[in-house]
Amino acid sequence: MADLTKPVVRAATAGPGTPWLTRVILSPRFQAIAARTPLLRRIVRTEGAAIFDIVQGFVASQVLMALVELDVFESLLAGPQSAGALAPKAGLTEDRMQILLQAGAGLRLLSRRRDGRFALTLRGTAFLGVPGLPVMVRHHSVLYRDLADPVAFLRGQTTPELAQFWPYVFGAAQATDPAAAAAYSRLMTDSQVLVAQDTLALFDFGGTRRLLDVGGGTGAFLAAVGAAHPRVMLDLFDLPAVMVGAQARLGQAGLTGRFTLHPGSFRDDPLPTGADTISLVRVLYDHADATVAALLASVHSALPPGGRILISEPMSGGSKPDPATDVYFALYTAAMQTGRTRSAESIAKMLSNAGFTSIQTLPGLRSYITSVVTALRN
Repeated sequence: MADLTKPVVRAATAGPGTPWLTRVILSPRFQAIAARTPLLRRIVRTEGAAIFDIVQGFVASQVLMALVELDVFESLLAGPQSAGALAPKAGLTEDRMQILLQAGAGLRLLSRRRDGRFALTLRGTAFLGVPGLPVMVRHHSVLYRDLADPVAFLRGQTTPELAQFWPYVFGAAQATDPAAAAAYSRLMTDSQVLVAQDTLALFDFGGTRRLLDVGGGTGAFLAAVGAAHPRVMLDLFDLPAVMVGAQARLGQAGLTGRFTLHPGSFRDDPLPTGADTISLVRVLYDHADATVAALLASVHSALPPGGRILISEPMSGGSKPDPATDVYFALYTAAMQTGRTRSAESIAKMLSNAGFTSIQTLPGLRSYITSVVTALRN
């Protein structure tokens, strides 16, 4: 928690070593001039609004959380409704529901009609249509608790709850709880649809005869590849507890006869051979460098000469920090305590160290969904 006993921090002042532009911006005289100059006033307002968006970010996220938890989006699918009509369903008083709906409208997720009723906007409707997004928002309550004291979190003085949510990353021996595996699989499967779409748009599977997806859970990515490329044979390698639903999912996708399941842990077991392409979809950022290095070496050993590795996950912007991956995913993986968000350059270096060549980076269509790095085994 913030220490409220500390003295109030006053406006920053320039010191002897402060760059000249910084000194100008910090100057009260310049700020007064900027407020009166049309062009500068526009810049000041834009930057001020952007800063306030950051300041209110947590509250905005909590508004979204409340809208999801209280099923407001679903209730409005039937059409515009008033706070009085929605309040009893949510267990809120009418005035508190009014506050929530007004906030949702302020975030452009809802719109307020002239008669005082609220309706879904295009943004709000799109939110419902994104696979896995409402589930992810519900899951965020764990992350928010972990970040309640960000300074203590960054100093390593807390035990993140999120780390306990992902037992699979600690190895097969600790990933045998069916309930935990099911929660993980649901969350990953729901959001894997968008990852698969973007990966398929970035990576050419035309030359692939057999694909091995390592850490593929219940096979959502393989199902997407199988549908897009009918001639590709499919293999799935993952922990037994996580793969429980893979047989049913891939069968329901019409892939019977085209897939083989391989239960195991890449920490402890060798990878199956025979595939000319091996995919690691949202796997590396769950693990520490030593684990990733060992995994890439295993992939190299399992591939034939000319075989390809496909890595798809949200990646840090590296020297050009990304507003999504270097904020959200960087702290999320830190809370997991097992991995980290890496840049494409960092992944490329690890691939080179594992013996891969012809390394290519394919920037994502949406960085917060995924980007791709590929390489060949000579």
